Amino acid sequence: MEKGLILVNTGNGKGKTTAALGLLVRATGHNKKCAVVQFIKSTDFTYGEKATLEKLGVELYTLGAGCTWNAADMNTAEAIVKTWEFARNLVLSDRYDIVVLDEINIALWFESKHPLSIDLKAALLRLLAEKPERLHLVLTGRYAPQEIMDAADMVTEMKMVKHHYEQGIPAMEGIEF
Repeated sequence: MEKGLILVNTGNGKGKTTAALGLLVRATGHNKKCAVVQFIKSTDFTYGEKATLEKLGVELYTLGAGCTWNAADMNTAEAIVKTWEFARNLVLSDRYDIVVLDEINIALWFESKHPLSIDLKAALLRLLAEKPERLHLVLTGRYAPQEIMDAADMVTEMKMVKHHYEQGIPAMEGIEF
């Protein structure tokens, strides 16, 4: 049995989630069972990857409330805790070969600014140690804490060099969502 890896996609550049989803495309080509749990993305919005992942047989769970970054944003804090509990159970179920915890690093950053009812960083570090040995776990989102990067087998930092937002071009269907 191969050892499952812990992969982190972080940094201020675009493409962290896209790279993780590309890995799932490759994995499903090898009949791997995959799941994605989205921490920050809103359930009120349809993302382009949803239909494709369903066609590939990748289970996608969007449990977040979106995020307004407001100190009084209890909906975001409650959604992060609810999503964490779901994600933890999914990871420990040992039903998957690869699980992506999409935007969990942003959830950790949110926790650093607005305390949650759990210590999410400590809980994630425990999960990294307890995960099924064969499971590959991908953690995405900017601001990955050093402790998470230290626990990972691979860390990729996306760096912003140039972006069309700077030219006033808004997010586009099929590119950003």
